[in-house]
Amino acid sequence: MKKEYTSIKFDYNNMMSTYVGAEQGITDKELAGTKNLAVQAHTYFKLNRGTGMMGWSELPYNQAEVVKDIMNTAKIVRRNCDAFVVLGIGGSALGPMAVFQALCHLRHNELKRNQRKAPKFYVEDNVDPERMASLLDILDLDKTVFNVITKSGSTSETMSQYLIIMNILKEKYGDKANEHIIATTDAKNGNLIKIAKKENLKTFIIPDGVGGRFSEICPVGLFPAAVLGIDIKEMLKGCAHMDKLCRKSDIKSNPALAAAALQYLAIQKGKNISVMMPYADSLKLMADWYCQLWGESLGKAVNNKGEKVYVGQTPVKALGVTDQHSQVQLYTEGPFDKVVTIIGVENYRKEVVIAGGCEDFPSVSFLSGHTLNELITSEMYATEYALTKNNRLNNMITLPEVNAHTIGQLMFFFMLETAYIGAMFDINTFNQPGVEEGKNATYALLGRAGYEEKAAELKARPQKSENYII
Repeated sequence: MKKEYTSIKFDYNNMMSTYVGAEQGITDKELAGTKNLAVQAHTYFKLNRGTGMMGWSELPYNQAEVVKDIMNTAKIVRRNCDAFVVLGIGGSALGPMAVFQALCHLRHNELKRNQRKAPKFYVEDNVDPERMASLLDILDLDKTVFNVITKSGSTSETMSQYLIIMNILKEKYGDKANEHIIATTDAKNGNLIKIAKKENLKTFIIPDGVGGRFSEICPVGLFPAAVLGIDIKEMLKGCAHMDKLCRKSDIKSNPALAAAALQYLAIQKGKNISVMMPYADSLKLMADWYCQLWGESLGKAVNNKGEKVYVGQTPVKALGVTDQHSQVQLYTEGPFDKVVTIIGVENYRKEVVIAGGCEDFPSVSFLSGHTLNELITSEMYATEYALTKNNRLNNMITLPEVNAHTIGQLMFFFMLETAYIGAMFDINTFNQPGVEEGKNATYALLGRAGYEEKAAELKARPQKSENYII
């Protein structure tokens, strides 16, 4: 019997002028006015999906053999290891971290082994020396496997970590060091595939046309998820489910296209900040993942015609209800330059009843008999109300519950929305020239061969003045 799935919901009432006022809100006429642009964006995506840097769009459908290999390897790692460490940065780290937070126990690493039934999980996405040293202090290398992830194999942060770890492993295990490292990289290009072959490392391939921020649903994210016991087939089914919901070019029936059109219009109205605010600790790192996807994809100086456009919307992460006590004051009474996206959950995976007590204090005892589920949901709707009352654009995405299928839906929704709005702006959504400039400057500062011209450029830059240093 075919399993029935419930879709996530996208509610954009509070983006509209009917609810947030004519001055700030979007009118039905304005939204209808994006019809041709939205259809063009949808058509562009449809015609180009699976090609160029849109290889990610076919990942829900073309990985049967890869998934089988992933699950077999993950089973061995899960059985033999007590710690699994990802060495990666950007999409190679943010995606695995977000899915781990969403779908594993929130105290996973603190559970006893027989409770978590998977290795402890660590993602080393920075090169702070204290962080690396502290990781090595707690690992039992005999029971640890590292997954080094970089498509190019020249990412300084990731490869510096690889050099450190491989050196330690070779000193300890000699020729068997390769039993403790698995590589995820490009099939032909870059350094890591060559290193993996030389060292005889088990290797997973990042498909062509899959950039880092779109890579969670390929081996980059699927392998760590499988090691943790997450149902990666259900994740991919969730992606396919959302993809099918978005096959039409009508914004009234395509939720990701509607979201893109609304954000496009909001940006025209000066809403240059996109706040992502989940009301679930399990979804906290989804906001981090979204920040890279949105910021790196849309922040572009030139369009596809080579014209200077300087487009983009700054992504900001928040957490409900935590940030009701830190950021919401700004969102409700500060500048009218934001769109707030609230992510809600209909059914949390646990229920906690608030105990009785403090009967002499009515302002406390009224909570008794309610649940934390009711409290967090009420606070979410209270924030939605406060934003709307103050004429602040906001929308809500609701998950029926947090599971592998709905997480697949949510991530693919954001990927599609990003692709659509990038096409509306006529920019290259999938490159990252600003990131490359920083990478090249780092190579030059560290003396990498071939970057002498960049080193000379850095040396020639104006020297800082002591007048402006206190």
